[in-house]
Amino acid sequence: MSGTMRVGRQTAIRVFAHEYRDASLPDQGSGEYDPGYMVTRLGAKINRALICGLIDSSEKRESDSGQSYRFNLRDVTGIHRVEVSPFNPELHPEAEEIHARFEQGDRFLLMVVAKQRSFQTEDGGVFTSYNAQEMTVIDKPRYAEWLAETADATLRRINAHELAMAAEQSMAGFRSAGVPEDLIDGMLLSRAHYPPFETEVYMLDVLQALNAALGRSVEIVKPDSAIESESETAMPDQPVAAPPPATSDMSVEEVVIATIAAGDRGEGVDYDTIVRQCSVHGHSREEAEDAIDSLRAAGGQISEHRFGWFRLIQDDSS
Repeated sequence: MSGTMRVGRQTAIRVFAHEYRDASLPDQGSGEYDPGYMVTRLGAKINRALICGLIDSSEKRESDSGQSYRFNLRDVTGIHRVEVSPFNPELHPEAEEIHARFEQGDRFLLMVVAKQRSFQTEDGGVFTSYNAQEMTVIDKPRYAEWLAETADATLRRINAHELAMAAEQSMAGFRSAGVPEDLIDGMLLSRAHYPPFETEVYMLDVLQALNAALGRSVEIVKPDSAIESESETAMPDQPVAAPPPATSDMSVEEVVIATIAAGDRGEGVDYDTIVRQCSVHGHSREEAEDAIDSLRAAGGQISEHRFGWFRLIQDDSS
């Protein structure tokens, strides 16, 4: 596996998992060959991204289309979901090596250049992931560098969003307010699509990333609660303080299984519905994502029979 990555020609946006996970606005050009984007709440127009994280799960799949791989990478804000598709066979040797290392118990940091990918459920929910184009294992200093770069890019978008909120919602208005030229188009789309939100949730990501890059562990009070706090760690192989217990009489895994059992009418249950039900029971989106991944792993209790739709394993034979 190559120790360096050819990123010079890539228009790869640095983005944390949290910002991309919150995105729900696909933007596809009208022409046959126009690129497709995912527009985030902070106005990033993502066609291609440069992401990093500790490998958290690995799965190899066989389908009618051929072999594919799925990896989860965890940064300080959440999970990046990455697929190496059957239609990218030149990347399969590297993906096989990564998968083999994970299966042997190795845990390492991975950098990926990937194209955005999304799936929309029938009720309008949007499930985001990435299609990998290039991958390489990196060391802690390079991860720290990515954290700092991505924090800087996120902060730039936060500042642009604050400028846009006080400006006339037009290209001329944003330009006059000082919104950077390269962010205006995405900001216009974002402002028209997303309801108002507090940028502090993304400022928290920036603070977590910068403290991790500096090798610190810091207690940060979340903006929506003066009581809850969590400890974020400097690097992904250091211990992380356990999150506070969810306010639910069911574990997040039990909620996932119960939701699928109750809602499957032959098509399975979509990802958005499962996450929403977990939220109703007091579990965070990240806890729901982790539970789905755990239950979907080899020998688990649920299967993803098509992208973004899940069934209980025992239902597959019926």
